[in-house]
Amino acid sequence: MECPDGELSVLIVDDLEIARLNKTYLGRSGPTNVIAFPMRDGPFGQISPNLLGDVVISLDTAAREAQDASISVESRFDQLLIHGILHLFGFDHEKTSEQAKAMEIQEEQLLKLLQDFELRD
Repeated sequence: MECPDGELSVLIVDDLEIARLNKTYLGRSGPTNVIAFPMRDGPFGQISPNLLGDVVISLDTAAREAQDASISVESRFDQLLIHGILHLFGFDHEKTSEQAKAMEIQEEQLLKLLQDFELRD
């Protein structure tokens, strides 16, 4: 996952907006927790290789999921941000169970790194 100079944008929205994006770009109805829009894919993906893409997170859904899991909204947000960033790097959990497991392992490793970093601050 080497990309030391990578750039991404993070957009925090409500359920209404993420549902609109979900329908428009993924053809799926209703809100979701996170959507990633990779910029390094497609015919023009190499124009700006350091531009990873956009991660859109529904704070409404994140808050509900945090409450259901008895964790803080901040912790759930961190999980969703890492999940979205992994999608920008090409990880996919919907195609095969092997890819889902690889993504889950990577998420756990990155969350641990983030937690260790936060403990040092």
